[in-house]
Amino acid sequence: MAAYAALVSVMHIIDNLQLHPRPPISLHIKQLHSLIQKINFLLEFLQGYNPHLGYTAEADPLESRIADAAHAAEDVIESHIVDQITSDGKKMSSDALYEALEKVMEDMGLIEKEAMEIKETVGVQHQLHRKSTPLADSLRSSSIGKKKKSRMVGVDDVLYNLKDKLTSHSKDLQIIPIVGMGGLGKTTLALNLYQDRLIRHHFNICVWATISQEYTITGILAQLLLQLIDEEIGQDLSASVLGNKLYQHLYSRRFLIVLDDMWSIDAWDGIRNYFPNNKNSSRIVVTTRLSNLAVILTDSNGLEMKLLNEDHSWELLSKTVFGEDVCPLELEEIGMKIGKSCEGLPLSIVVVGGLLAKSKRTREFWEYIDENINSILNLEDDKRCLKILHMSYKQLPVYLKPCFLYMGVFREDEEINISKLIKSWVSEGFLKAVSGKSLEEIAIEYLKELIDRNLVLSHELGSIGNIKNCKIHDLLRGLCLREAAKERFYIVDTRPMSNPQRKRHIVKFSTTSENEAINSFSYVRSLIWISEDEEIPLPSFRLLRVLDSPDYRSSDFKENIYQLVNSRFLAFSTYRFYFSIWPFWNLQTLICGYHMMGDVTIPTDIWCMPHIRHVQLPGINLPDPPNGQDDIVLGNLQTLGVINHFKCNQQMVKRIPNIKKLKIRHRDDNYCLSNLDYLEKLECLSCSFFQEIVGMNQINFPHSLKKLFLETNESQCWEDILDKIGVLPLLQKLTLYGGSFRQGQWETAEGQFRSLRFLGLCKCVGLQVWTIESSHFPCLDNLLIRGLEELEEIPIDFAQVSALRVIDVQWCSEAVVVSAKRILEEQEELYGEEEALQVRVEPLNHQWQSAGEHGEP
Repeated sequence: MAAYAALVSVMHIIDNLQLHPRPPISLHIKQLHSLIQKINFLLEFLQGYNPHLGYTAEADPLESRIADAAHAAEDVIESHIVDQITSDGKKMSSDALYEALEKVMEDMGLIEKEAMEIKETVGVQHQLHRKSTPLADSLRSSSIGKKKKSRMVGVDDVLYNLKDKLTSHSKDLQIIPIVGMGGLGKTTLALNLYQDRLIRHHFNICVWATISQEYTITGILAQLLLQLIDEEIGQDLSASVLGNKLYQHLYSRRFLIVLDDMWSIDAWDGIRNYFPNNKNSSRIVVTTRLSNLAVILTDSNGLEMKLLNEDHSWELLSKTVFGEDVCPLELEEIGMKIGKSCEGLPLSIVVVGGLLAKSKRTREFWEYIDENINSILNLEDDKRCLKILHMSYKQLPVYLKPCFLYMGVFREDEEINISKLIKSWVSEGFLKAVSGKSLEEIAIEYLKELIDRNLVLSHELGSIGNIKNCKIHDLLRGLCLREAAKERFYIVDTRPMSNPQRKRHIVKFSTTSENEAINSFSYVRSLIWISEDEEIPLPSFRLLRVLDSPDYRSSDFKENIYQLVNSRFLAFSTYRFYFSIWPFWNLQTLICGYHMMGDVTIPTDIWCMPHIRHVQLPGINLPDPPNGQDDIVLGNLQTLGVINHFKCNQQMVKRIPNIKKLKIRHRDDNYCLSNLDYLEKLECLSCSFFQEIVGMNQINFPHSLKKLFLETNESQCWEDILDKIGVLPLLQKLTLYGGSFRQGQWETAEGQFRSLRFLGLCKCVGLQVWTIESSHFPCLDNLLIRGLEELEEIPIDFAQVSALRVIDVQWCSEAVVVSAKRILEEQEELYGEEEALQVRVEPLNHQWQSAGEHGEP
């Protein structure tokens, strides 16, 4: 995995040099073509290379050699780039670069030759392995019915639902997936039902097959047949022969089949035709860690198993330790704490419970277990937890492995912001480019894949249903750290330079060992620094690409930052920042926190930065594009703000054609916004107007908009612009802050706001009467009414908007509160309490909040 990431990273460096209008160095053409050829071959090789599926404590030697060679290429090229930029204009000799790269390519050539030999022989060995597995698999699974039932708690709802599906009156053959992350108890649940006396009585035939990661179609069919017939099954029988035999035994009989631990739709496609639909209520249960597989099987998410809550965690722990006996009173409090520390994963609870059951039952020992629970789970003798979770990692496609392992850089239980995560993945350089997609789009697809595989947890949704924050279970985070250290992908170092509690030092390094990476900062590529006090030795990190230090503030920070000329991602806070772009040849993301005093005037050089993707500063004075250079386009720029007095002329908009998120702030009417509709990729727009805009009704919004935040003062009238906003076909979130309704009313029309999911009206003066029809907001699920003291009521027609889930009423009159509760009552009558609307109320005398907390995109 580290090998794949390193190879992709080298390709990004090469591509960025070739695409730069003024590259700091040039590579020899023939040498470059040869290097690219070797990298592409090794990338293709790694996509099919899987030396061992089981857990091993050591990294694969070949992958390590590939990673070392790719890292060496990075070091050679980037060191030469840094030397050239910092040479005060002197032209550096290219001979040293050529010779150093030749040495690296010699090593790559030897690795390429070895990979070719492996590629030729591995296919034969794989086929021999596959042909030898069916009977062994069959014997292993034929005894599944003899296994002892395992203890389960907290799954009553899922158990009842599954029993209902198994015994329902539906005659058609049904597939019932059980879905969840490794260690949740999917197999245990299926086994308990499989062995249930009433369930077995309900079906004529009950058979079980374990599929797992290494399977053959003949092996699966042989497992099932062996439980139905007394005769031996020949090793050489084809899948079609075995399948037809199985079909004949199942035909006209009501059967229950459990397919345990399915990892691929290919496995299902290979056996599905051998299960007859007898129209007699037969059922197939499939357990899987892959949510997307469940959707393919049934067009639904299946039965999803969740993490246990604190009460159920303690119940399972107590039963594992004490059986039917009662926990001593002095251990109950610390026991509940241990159960909570397992974070709801039954596998963790059972492993810890087994340890406690065999150990001293003293409060001191249990406190020790609680304080060291993650270490204990990761270092247990048989590594049961690690091996089970490692299967999910090993099965990942090679392009997902760097993304998953990167999750280990975040702290335990941290809520991970999706937007920041995506930017970090892109800047790290391990996302392989795909034609027709931006790297951010690729990153979002990969994140969704990890969530579908139940390796990353969706933690918090945004106001329009998008994933806002995610988390990773502590055990999976431990797996990330272990694998990352093993493969030398990164180190998470919490050892102090001075203050261990407040600093987390994360480095991704090239060709050095762990201890060398700590002491030899010159090779470090990524640094996440969480400390407000400690000084960052920036001059030491000459090849640094990613600096993420959101809380760090220093008077000399602005001086040292210019030494990081290789940077792609800079996120920091500083009181004053005099921005000069020229050294940062490959800068992609610039984020400066809101501690900064004053605005930043960006030099004209920004128009010569083709790789810039995201610029987020509290206040930016953006220069005009250079005259007479129409070929200069920032095609990668997606995020820009906050821009003071954005000059939205045609010269400007054609230079940023792919902008997706734009924040602007206007204090006068000298800058026309009528050309906004030329930004055809714009999805999120935030506009703040602090003076009267004479031509506000002349603003033209692009039809691509999904989120819109408008803030102004009482001199601006919303009636001038709402009809124009209402017809935006993709708009899902609209927040109006300030402004006025001069006519005192707002009446929406048919066909408006067809996609709107969130509507926020905040401190809008003058609105008294609001009239809608239920068809005007068909998708609305979140309504925020804040500080509308003159509003008489929320329209009762909202009660017929079936999608509506939340009404937030803050600092409004009692009449508005009463109308919201009336909508709630009517919705309960129409749709029942199961689909109940939430009405949240804050009283009129509550403290006001700033505009930034009112749903700004």
